[in-house]
Amino acid sequence: MKTILFVCVENSNRSQMAEAFARMHGGHGVEAASAGSRPSGRINPKAVEAMKELGYDLTAHSSKGLAEFNGRAVDVAVTMGCGDECPLVLAGRREDWQIPDPREMSPVEFRGVRDLIEKKVLALLSSLDGSH
Repeated sequence: MKTILFVCVENSNRSQMAEAFARMHGGHGVEAASAGSRPSGRINPKAVEAMKELGYDLTAHSSKGLAEFNGRAVDVAVTMGCGDECPLVLAGRREDWQIPDPREMSPVEFRGVRDLIEKKVLALLSSLDGSH
């Protein structure tokens, strides 16, 4: 079982969608989670709507703080380009994806960010497949 943690500041948009895609495409061999350094406590309704278009219910997720992952080992920690560091998370591998913050974007632009995240998650999952 490979564990992936997606980290962003608010844990309301990018990291939530990345977690959803990892769950959608990762199958039983992947455990995905997301967290934020300053979680907003809610999932952005735009993210909920964007994922609903692909048949995924983001309302089942919650906005979580990074502290619950401190000291916990994960295979990969992915930051979403928000300048967040997660030094207390024990990650075998770290990646920083430069994903623009879609919070204020139009629905069309937001979908573009969603689709970029899906491509990056698929590439990450593919790289994990090759490592075992």
